Amino acid sequence: MLRTPQISNSREEEMESLPVPSVQAMVAATGGTKVPPRYHRPEAREDSVSNDVDAEIPIIGYQRLLDPDASIEESARLHSACQDWGFFQLINHNVSHDVIEGIKANTEGFFRLPLETKKKVAQERGQLDGYGHIFVLSEDQQLDWSDVLYLNTQPPQLRNLRFWPDKPDNYRSGLPNVSHLLLFLPLNLVE
Repeated sequence: MLRTPQISNSREEEMESLPVPSVQAMVAATGGTKVPPRYHRPEAREDSVSNDVDAEIPIIGYQRLLDPDASIEESARLHSACQDWGFFQLINHNVSHDVIEGIKANTEGFFRLPLETKKKVAQERGQLDGYGHIFVLSEDQQLDWSDVLYLNTQPPQLRNLRFWPDKPDNYRSGLPNVSHLLLFLPLNLVE
């Protein structure tokens, strides 16, 4: 039986992010020659994962997680990937290559748009949704040298379409289909 995860509006309101300038705007202003101190991450140089050029991103087999004969071993690999890396590549998940490539191309297309176009869906104070940074809690917090596009896709009643880009042309219309497909992957795992 599949269940839809429930997310309360009040929780999102508690996760308010402070506004910060976009990385693209800072690069445009300085020519990319000056990185503000709050983006310096000296601890990243000491990160054993990022410094290991021979390390391979963990690959987790979705079907193996569902297989009673392989699930214990694959679950241990998943646990290790999450603990040691913070991410992994999921294979054999039955989401078509065309769907994945479509959302990837649309997302890359969005980030190639001019800054003024992306600002049309910029985050607003009190919102996580939109283009900008998320989880900025203080003025002196160290940040990643990147911008994000955060869109709440599930459950549908919590989608804030004001922040869903209309460029590239089919981004907004294609996202619900991808979201629906991807919704079932984690739900199958926790049953």
